[in-house]
This record gives sequence, C-alpha cells and structure tokens, in this order.
Amino acid sequence: MTDGNVDMSRRAFLGAAAGGAAVAAASGTAAAQTVEPDFGGHLDGVDGGYEDLRGQSEVTIQVGAEGNGGALAFAPAGVWIDPGTTVTWEWTGEGGGHNVVASEGASLDSGSPVAEAGSTYEYTFEEGDAGITKYHCAPHEALGMLGAVAVGEDVPTVETGGGGGSDVPQVPGSAKSLGIATSFALVATLGLAYFFMKYGGDYEIDE
Repeated sequence: MTDGNVDMSRRAFLGAAAGGAAVAAASGTAAAQTVEPDFGGHLDGVDGGYEDLRGQSEVTIQVGAEGNGGALAFAPAGVWIDPGTTVTWEWTGEGGGHNVVASEGASLDSGSPVAEAGSTYEYTFEEGDAGITKYHCAPHEALGMLGAVAVGEDVPTVETGGGGGSDVPQVPGSAKSLGIATSFALVATLGLAYFFMKYGGDYEIDE
C-alpha cells in the first residue's frame, strides 16, 4: 500500500469515526428528551414526582407520603392516565388528616380530612374528564400538598429531560444508561483513531 493510500485510509477512517460519534451523540440526546403533561405550574416546587401510567386500568396514589417538609405529599403528585382508568388514593396514616379536593377539572371530593391508615378514595376518569384535573389537600394546600391528573392524549404537553413532578427536568434511567454506553463507544472510537494516526496502516505485503 502506498503512502497516498495510507493517508486516504486514515481520512476515511476518521471521517467514519466522526460520523458515528455524531450519530451516537444525537441518539443519546433524542433518547433523553421526553414529553409529559403541562400542569400549568400547579406542581412547580411540589414533592411527590410524576409518572406516566397510561396503559394501566388501575392506579394508586399515596396520600400523606414523605415530602413538602413532612408527610405532606401525594405520591406520585402528577400522573398521566387513559380514560377509563380508576385512581385510588390510599392514606398512609402519616401527616395528620388529609383529603382530596379538586380545584379544576373532574369532580374530586373525598370529604372531610381523614387520618386513618388504609383509608381509600376512588374515582374513575371517563372520556368526559379528559384534560387536566388539579387537586389538593384542603388542610395542607398552602404547604404544597398538591396533585394533578392528566387524562387522555389531548392534553397540553412540554418536552423535558425526563420524568419529574416539578419544573426541574429529570433524565430517565434508560437515557442515562444510553449516555454512558455512548460515552464509552466514543472514547473507544477516538482511541482507535489515535492509534491509526500514530502508527499508520501501512502494512507491507510480500510481493
């Protein structure tokens, strides 16, 4: 192989390596982006998290979970479900008396505050409840004990780095794993490129 061919091989290798790294990086970025309901700031700074629970016919939300300075959170605070899904709020028995009262959307009202562990309140969200329902615990609303339910596909959404109940984007575990794998692949590719450039590819062939 001539020197000219070696140089061309090097350029071709480096070009392929750069292209592969760019594709891998773009894939990692795309995987890290997710879409979740836009709760209109209702859950900003609120503990409890967010979960996409579409595809499940029954969903449970803890009432009196740890958060907001005590056992004063709904967990998850934000959920996305399909019409026809039954949501059960289950009391932990912590944080005093709690209830579930809607401030917008479906007619949620569990009644007077309850403190007994194991107490439950159920509501089935039908097609007529499509959209965003915002609710709170009346005794602890000012402390951030808020929740929201997104129902159906026709809801306002925002792109984030992952699932999180607040306005701080979170990167899902699968995206983190992909990012780590991408980084290792990039390092390996650059290492091979350096080796190829330093030592060349001019392997003599017996004529």
